[in-house]
Amino acid sequence: MTKHVRYSQQRSLDSRILPIRSRNPLAALLILSPIAAAAPALADNDCMDGPVAQFGRYVGDWKIEDETFAKDGTGWSPGKGARWKFECIGDGTAIQDYWMPNGGGYGTNLRVYNADTAAWEIVWATQSAKGLMHIAAKQNEEGSIVMDILQPIQTPPRRIIFFTPDDGGWSWVQQMSFDGGENWTDVYRIRATPFVE
Repeated sequence: MTKHVRYSQQRSLDSRILPIRSRNPLAALLILSPIAAAAPALADNDCMDGPVAQFGRYVGDWKIEDETFAKDGTGWSPGKGARWKFECIGDGTAIQDYWMPNGGGYGTNLRVYNADTAAWEIVWATQSAKGLMHIAAKQNEEGSIVMDILQPIQTPPRRIIFFTPDDGGWSWVQQMSFDGGENWTDVYRIRATPFVE
């Protein structure tokens, strides 16, 4: 049986494990994926200790209702919806999620907390894009998590905000800036509630 170590305990393994902060996020994704596949079902509290709880609080199976803001500014239109599953992997080492929109276009995120920078390093992979997207995230004073897309460069700049969960679920918004980051406009938003078969 493979012994998993918490991210905060693996400093001596950094050069062998290649965490996402390495120059090659694909290598980190490929190395951590077998850990996720081999890991037994873990208790929810494995990702509820320390800073990992920032994303650990989203662990679960979620029904997604989504809306897109019209490019001409005329208002919001409902999307097709999705299912989004968040799992704690590697005894709290990372959080992996599986985005499953109705109609296809599946994707996955691998989220690792970097204690040295007090920020999240995230890799997004999807069927519809070539290569990986690298994202940095940090929890703000209100408790929301702000995700900035680093690579590939986004024109216009985009960010995503995970809002603090409430009793019924949680909300998320994607924003774009049309003035170099001075102001942000909501362009896509979701509401997550517990998924029921």
